[in-house]
Amino acid sequence: MRHLIIAAAALALAPFVAAAEDTMTATAEQMAQIDHTLSARSCEVDPVNVVVEGGVFDLDDVMCADGQYDMKLDAGYNIIEERKE
Repeated sequence: MRHLIIAAAALALAPFVAAAEDTMTATAEQMAQIDHTLSARSCEVDPVNVVVEGGVFDLDDVMCADGQYDMKLDAGYNIIEERKE
């Protein structure tokens, strides 16, 4: 019975582990491209606030000349979404 409970718990957690594997931090090369895109808009972001999820860059707390934003960039480093905070 105990083994059955452990197995059931492991199966219940499997989707969360798989989702965590799809999320990673940006590489140095990716950060260079992100910084290039943001600098054209007078913006910058701390690398710890950049997450790569499913080929999309999720940027939190992007500091721009006109305020703070959350942004998403596609695989080509184009801004596809932005929300002023």
